[in-house]
Amino acid sequence: MGYFDLQVNGYGGVDFNQGDLSADKLHQACAKLREDGVEGILATFITETVDVMYRRVARLADLRNRDPLAREVIAGIHVEGPFISPVTGFVGAHPKDAVLPATPEVAAKLLDAGAGLVRLVTLAPESDDGFRTTSFLAKQDVRVAAGHTDASIDQLRGACDAGLSLFTHLGNGCPMQMHRHDNIIQRALHLRERLWICFIADGVHVPFVALRNYIDLIGINRVVVVTDAVAPAGMGPGRYRLSRWDLLIGEDMVARAPDGSHFVGSAITMKQSASNISRNLGMNQEQTDQVTQTQPREAVGL
Repeated sequence: MGYFDLQVNGYGGVDFNQGDLSADKLHQACAKLREDGVEGILATFITETVDVMYRRVARLADLRNRDPLAREVIAGIHVEGPFISPVTGFVGAHPKDAVLPATPEVAAKLLDAGAGLVRLVTLAPESDDGFRTTSFLAKQDVRVAAGHTDASIDQLRGACDAGLSLFTHLGNGCPMQMHRHDNIIQRALHLRERLWICFIADGVHVPFVALRNYIDLIGINRVVVVTDAVAPAGMGPGRYRLSRWDLLIGEDMVARAPDGSHFVGSAITMKQSASNISRNLGMNQEQTDQVTQTQPREAVGL
């Protein structure tokens, strides 16, 4: 069994969030993923205007279904937005002008565009009035994750009751400075028995000291490692794009906004993630396989 990554925005120099994605480019990304030991992914789309999101999701679904390798590698689609918090810090790299309150109607159109491939939707529970969208998605057998959110503990509990089952890249998609006790990280950790909690294991998005503490508290059986990979993943330093962003990747392989104010995904690979958690967190091979191979599949019902 190979690695399984729930959050891949692009790979091998290819950005899935571009409107002109070609069959050759998609094949190139899938070939590079397979070369790097990744058996399957959820191709991830971040917030844009809904018409643009529909077209991008539909295009990838169509290209994927015409390529045998892409069908093997792309097990589904992860839609991250547009139903997230528009508040600075929580919105992260997502464009504020495209953020929307969650509605089942828009969610249904995104599912239709994916032609049955949408397996995971990340949203902010506070943007989902009455948790109607969470409930709708769960009834369609689509997993729902909280992310880019400042939901209260009661909102998170209500979302869990409606079908929320994951938390996207905990410790990111939130401001650098928050209340030291009453914050979204603490609220998510409080509900660790009800949620699969995902982390980016590059040592930058979450320092290894903090990641070790989080995993010790949560318990390894509820943890999933993701990359949140953008186009530079599997490549090297240089200039790349993610949706609207022009990215300059330095020697540390961290994708940052041009002004350095926040991260814009990661350039790490799953192979590097596995090495990181083994070397820096002391995980044995069985535990490493759990969080990078077995549990990502289980978290989305694959």
